[in-house]
Amino acid sequence: MVYVQRDGEGRLLRVEHDPFEGMTETLAVESEELNRWLSAREEVKARLASLQGSDLELVRVLEDVVIALVQKGVIRYTDLPEAARRKLDRRAVTRAEIEGLSGLLGDDEHHLI
Repeated sequence: MVYVQRDGEGRLLRVEHDPFEGMTETLAVESEELNRWLSAREEVKARLASLQGSDLELVRVLEDVVIALVQKGVIRYTDLPEAARRKLDRRAVTRAEIEGLSGLLGDDEHHLI
């Protein structure tokens, strides 16, 4: 048996093994509704993890776009907001430091960035 909280429309909001403040009822562990809710929750977690991973990739793409636009003279680096310039500068310094340290690693580790 698990303890659950439902919203005004009867949808599961929270499921716990122990009673909690705001719980509205109990539900059998083997219930189909609980299994669907748990499956949906895991699917959401997986999709969020995928989205977070692609966010990291997109950050690098956007950095490359900014660099290309600046190099082509489409925008000036100083046109960017100060906060954006600071973040880009910090990332550039960190990447340069990592590239400098990569010489200390074996040949197989040169492709870290």
